[in-house]
Amino acid sequence: MKKDQLMFGTAYYPEYMPCDRIEKDFLMMKKAGINTIRVAESTWSTLEPRDGEFDFTFIDSILKEAEKAGLWVIVGTPTYAVPSWLAQKDPDVMVINSKGREKYGRRQIFDLLNPTFRFHAERVIRELISHTAQHSSVIGFQIDNETKHYDNKGKEIQRLFIEYLKEKFETPERLNAAFCLPYWSNSIADWEQFPDITGCINGGLAGEFEKFQRQTASEYLKWQADIVREYKKEEQFITHNLDFEWRKFGADIAQDGYSYGVQPGINHYEAAKCLTKLGADIYHPTQDELTGAEIGFGGDSIRSLKYENYLILECQAQAFKYWTPYPGQLRLQAYSHLASGADGISYWNWHSIHNGFETYWKGLLSHDLEENPTYDEACRIGREWSEIGAHLIHLEKTNQTALLVDNHSMTSFQWFPVDKDLSYNDVVRWMYDSLYEMNIECDVVDVNGLDPNKYKIIVTPALYCATEEFLEKLDMFVKRGGVLVSSFKSFVADEYFSVYADTQPHRLHECFGMSYNQFTEPGKAKIKNTPLKYFAELLTVKGAESLADYEHKYWGKYAGITRNAYGCGTAYYIGCYTEKTVLKEILKRAAADAGIREKSMEYEWPVIVRQGKNKYGKQIHYVLNYSEEEQKIRCVWKKVKDLLTGELCQEGDTIVITDWDLKIFEEV
Repeated sequence: MKKDQLMFGTAYYPEYMPCDRIEKDFLMMKKAGINTIRVAESTWSTLEPRDGEFDFTFIDSILKEAEKAGLWVIVGTPTYAVPSWLAQKDPDVMVINSKGREKYGRRQIFDLLNPTFRFHAERVIRELISHTAQHSSVIGFQIDNETKHYDNKGKEIQRLFIEYLKEKFETPERLNAAFCLPYWSNSIADWEQFPDITGCINGGLAGEFEKFQRQTASEYLKWQADIVREYKKEEQFITHNLDFEWRKFGADIAQDGYSYGVQPGINHYEAAKCLTKLGADIYHPTQDELTGAEIGFGGDSIRSLKYENYLILECQAQAFKYWTPYPGQLRLQAYSHLASGADGISYWNWHSIHNGFETYWKGLLSHDLEENPTYDEACRIGREWSEIGAHLIHLEKTNQTALLVDNHSMTSFQWFPVDKDLSYNDVVRWMYDSLYEMNIECDVVDVNGLDPNKYKIIVTPALYCATEEFLEKLDMFVKRGGVLVSSFKSFVADEYFSVYADTQPHRLHECFGMSYNQFTEPGKAKIKNTPLKYFAELLTVKGAESLADYEHKYWGKYAGITRNAYGCGTAYYIGCYTEKTVLKEILKRAAADAGIREKSMEYEWPVIVRQGKNKYGKQIHYVLNYSEEEQKIRCVWKKVKDLLTGELCQEGDTIVITDWDLKIFEEV
C-alpha cells in the first residue's frame, strides 16, 4: 500500500477454506481493486498446533502469493483465541469472571494477566513477527483483536488492585472515606481485610475496579506493541481494531448486533497510546435501517483519539440476513468511512465460512465462493478509488464541536440507572445522533483527552462523574466565550461516585444559572407540547432563561431546559429526555451562539454532509443520501466539482442524488 493509496482490504483465512484456492482468491481480489489482506489473528492453534511446535505453512503461502499478486499484508498477533493445549496445560489460563471460571471453547475468555498465558503469547508473537517482519509485502501488524478486560476477577488482578489502592490511598481510612465504605459495614481497618471484589455492593469501589480492569487491558496491548517493536521495520505500523459497545438486535441469535456506543471493556484513549496507526471495527444496521450514524460515531471517536486518520480494519459486506445490502449501500458505506477520516477499509470477511460459530456471518463471497452482487459493487468501489483515491486519502477534519464521553460515567450509569430502558450510551447517541442529523460535525472526545481551546461548543451527555479540576476547566471554557450544552445527570458526583453534598449541578450551578434538588419520572409531563421519557430534573432558575417549562399540573413551576449567559459564553442545561426535535432546537440555538453557521446545516438527514480538506488543500464535501428516495437539494457552495462524475456545480444549482447514492464535491 503506497503512502497515498487508500486501503481497500479484507480479512483472509485460507485455513478455513474447504479447498486450496489462494491464487484464485487473489485474482478475484485484484479484479475488485482490493490491495490489502489481514491474516493470522484468529489462528493460534494452526500456527502452533502443539506446545512449542510452530507451523507457518499457511503464512508462507499467503506471503508468497501476495507478493506475486502485489497485495499488501497486515499480520495479526493470534492471541485472542487460545489453543486447547494451552488451557489443558494450565486451567488457570481461563478467566474467572462474574459467572465463575470460563470453560474452553469461545474466544476472549482467557486471563490476560496469567503468567502461563503471557509466556506462550509472547513466544508465539516473537516467532510470528520475526518470521514475517522482513517480508516485503508486510506493511504492518495488528496486535490482538478487539481487546477488552473480559470481566477478569481472578486472584492476580484482585491482588494487583489492592496494591493499586494502597499506592493511591495509602491508608485504609482514606479508602473508606473516599468510597463511603462505612455504609453497610463495608469499611476495613487494615488492608488484609479487603474482601473479594466479586461481592462488592459499593458502586464507587466497583467503578474503581472496572477502571483498573480497563487499565490492565490497555497495558496488555502496550506489552504486545513493545514486543512487535523489537522486530518491525521503521515503516511498518502497529495498529489495533478498537471496537464499540455491541448493541443486540434481539436475544435469539448470539452474534446479532451492531456497533452502538462507547466500549465498556477498555478505554480507547489509553489503549491508543501504544499504536502508531489507529484502527477500528464498525458494524451497523443496513437495508431500511441504514442511517450512517454508527459509521459517523465510530469514526469521529477513533479519529479524535489522536486527531489523525485511521483504518477501518473490519466492516461488513453481507453478514446477517438483515445486513444483505440494498444496491448502492455497500458503496455508500465505504465512502461514509472515508468521509469521517478513514484512510481505507477492510471487510470481514473475504469469504463466508463453511463451518464454525460464524458460519452465517457472510463475507464478500457467499458460500459458493463465486461472484455475487455484493462482490460486484466492491469492484465498482475499487475502480473508483483507483481513479480518485488520491483526492480522498488523509482527509483533514477540523470540527468546532466536541461531544465528551467517559467510561467512568458509563460504569456509574450501570450502578445508578435513571431508568431500566435508558443506558449511558443511549444518552450519548441521543445527543450525537441529533448533531449528526443536523449536519453539525463533532469530535467524540474522551474526557481525559479534552483540550477546550480546540472547540467552540462542548456537549456533555450524562457526565455523571467529574473532578473539581475538570469542572474548573469547563467553567473557564464558558467564561472565556465557549458554549456548553449539558444533559441531565451531569456533574453529580466525584471520581469515586460520591455525590457532591451541595447545590446541583455541582460547581457549575452558577454557570448554568439554575439548580435542582428533586428529579422525577416524567409521567404525563411534556416539554414544548412533546412527551418526555425516562427522567426529569426539576430545575429552578437563578438568573438563567427558561427555554421550556414542564407542562404539568404539579411540575409546571419548574424549568426543563435553560440557557444562561455566563462570562463571555453561554451554558445550556437539558434536564430531561426529550424528543430529538426539541433537542435539535436547543443545539441549533447553541450553534448560533457559538457562531457556527456551516452551509451544510441547510440540509438535514437523510442528506448527510461530511467534509474536510484533502492533501491538495482543497475542501471536500461528501453529500450522502441515506434513503431509498431520490433527493433534490440546492447547491450551497460557490463552485464545486463532483469527483465521481466530473460535473461542475454552482451555488443555487439543483443537485439530484438517487437512492443510497452520494456526491463528492471538491471546491474549485
